[in-house]
Amino acid sequence: MGVVIMIDINSFGILGGDKRQISLAESIASDGYVVYAMGFDNIEFTEDVKKAELDEVVEKCENIILPLPVTSDGRHLNTVYSENKILLNDEFAEKMRNKQVFGGMMGRLYQTSDVWDSIDSFDYYTSEEFAVRNAVPTVEGAIEIAMHEYPGTISGSKCLVVGYGRIGKELSWMLRGIGAFVTVSARKKSDLAWIQSYGYIPILTENIFEDEQYDIIFNTVPALIFNRRLLSKIRSNPLIVDLAAMPGGVDFEAAAKLDLKVIHALSLPGKVAPKTAGEIIKQTIYNMMEE
Repeated sequence: MGVVIMIDINSFGILGGDKRQISLAESIASDGYVVYAMGFDNIEFTEDVKKAELDEVVEKCENIILPLPVTSDGRHLNTVYSENKILLNDEFAEKMRNKQVFGGMMGRLYQTSDVWDSIDSFDYYTSEEFAVRNAVPTVEGAIEIAMHEYPGTISGSKCLVVGYGRIGKELSWMLRGIGAFVTVSARKKSDLAWIQSYGYIPILTENIFEDEQYDIIFNTVPALIFNRRLLSKIRSNPLIVDLAAMPGGVDFEAAAKLDLKVIHALSLPGKVAPKTAGEIIKQTIYNMMEE
């Protein structure tokens, strides 16, 4: 007789990832669930998290959590803490059948196999709740970078925030709270009205650098705002912190030729606040499961 593997419906399998997933695994375990983790070769978890190989995790767990992003190269699972490369193909997808699979930025994963069309999967990165909760650690990370890289103080500096979405709103508020003079750009007249009502200096995005120069510029817009033409209008020597997802909102080659300092700050929650970032992922997944 073969060995019968019992699936625990209250179990979670964490496959790969960075410090966020380490915190996520331990947080879920602290809630009383059974947690198995794969892809963390040199990481010492608490005794409540069981390290296992891929097949064992899949056999024992009903809920599978993939990292953010699921893949960096489009071919392999994102396993920062393991030398063992997990190929994303039909075989990997087949292992996920009859599971609830959660992951961040799942688009490239879906391209690796048609099998995903018949798998119950959810992208927590696209959740509005996730995006709103992630704004705070993203903004704190951006300000930390500015404090480290800008030779003056944030207090008293002229800061430009490009974009008035979730991150732009939180960033503007925090910058003013530490004494910066804050200008915020947007394209919609309604956003400009809100910007002015909160006491920031409003400006149309297409008009930045027409009259004013800045010490620190934060871009939050995931589009090529800072092209060669716009960068050539900069007469000061600002620090530019680009918070936009790949490929970013700055022509980095043009910026380098103009001797402008640009930092493309990606995945800040995982770098500056992994514990909080793990909690955000956990709560988003819990709420997805309830819905």
